[in-house]
Amino acid sequence: MFKKWLKDVYWPLFFAMLALSALGLMFIYSSSYRDAGEYQIKQLFWMAVGFSIFFLMPFVGYRTFLSSSYLLYAVSIVLLIWVDIAGHTRLGAQRWIGIGPFVIQPSEFAKLSTVLALANFLGSHHSWEKENRIILGAVAITVVPMVLIMSQPDLGTSLLFIPVLLSVLLLWGIRYRYLIASVVIGAASAPFLWMFLKEYQKKRILVFLNPHLDPLGSGYTAIQSKIAVGSGGFWGKGYLQGTQSQLNFVPEHHTDFIFCVLGEEWGFLGALLLLGLYAYLFHALFQIIKHTTDFKAKLLSAGVLSVLFAQVFINIGMSIGMMPIAGLPLPFVSYGGSSFVSISIALGLVLSVHKERSIF
Repeated sequence: MFKKWLKDVYWPLFFAMLALSALGLMFIYSSSYRDAGEYQIKQLFWMAVGFSIFFLMPFVGYRTFLSSSYLLYAVSIVLLIWVDIAGHTRLGAQRWIGIGPFVIQPSEFAKLSTVLALANFLGSHHSWEKENRIILGAVAITVVPMVLIMSQPDLGTSLLFIPVLLSVLLLWGIRYRYLIASVVIGAASAPFLWMFLKEYQKKRILVFLNPHLDPLGSGYTAIQSKIAVGSGGFWGKGYLQGTQSQLNFVPEHHTDFIFCVLGEEWGFLGALLLLGLYAYLFHALFQIIKHTTDFKAKLLSAGVLSVLFAQVFINIGMSIGMMPIAGLPLPFVSYGGSSFVSISIALGLVLSVHKERSIF
């Protein structure tokens, strides 16, 4: 049985997760050891939980989760509503709820439940039957958690649902005219969406266009982040030798802005190593998508891949001034239990897809 289990594990996926987690642990320690935060000890605990779940997921099977996808989706919506009513507030945002001794962020799990619901819904219909209604149904499934998460407020996480929807619709077989129409409508509605943004969110977008508009306020983090990454140069200043991050010039440098710590201490080469590991992870996911014969499994895996890719792109982009600050963790690298566990569950489901790739 143990030999069969070893055979079923897709090792490139595991090694990519392990390498990214180890790198993250190193820089969580580097960013917090002066503050005696011991975040690395807490992260080790979440790593143990996450990897245990990752290896257990194939025994449950992704089809079990797909068959319960609407229930899981409903539970995630209830949790998001619970956050709006009685959630914990940190740094001006109400995004967490307490469950026993733990504090979780339901939006992290809502991403996965939405991917599961979309994969089940689209996988149960052909692209040529009542296409308009199917697309509207997929949009409705996506919009509900988006709106609830945006109200927390958490604009960054809510925006991740857009590439998820587009990726699964493309794989499902949406006609390009519908896709182009959706993009045009989305672009045209941008000025109206501006009115619904919180004041600090509007400032983040304006500061993205001109960081020196408010250098000591909304633009402070963007400026300090770019200074930290840029000061690393080609080789970096050396592990534990950063100044911008170690002296707390960059806020939240163990969570959302951990890329700044890596960029400052390991420079361009360290950033290249990190991007190489993510590329390896994405390639492993793509190979699983390519070789599975179950269409719902393809949609599920594609949704997971799109979430991870978009999150990496936005997080690194905001750290180097190429994207507005969105408050998104860097997968497997940033400190955070909800993020690590939810991604581990998602990749565990993809591992289950690999295990059962030839059943259908």
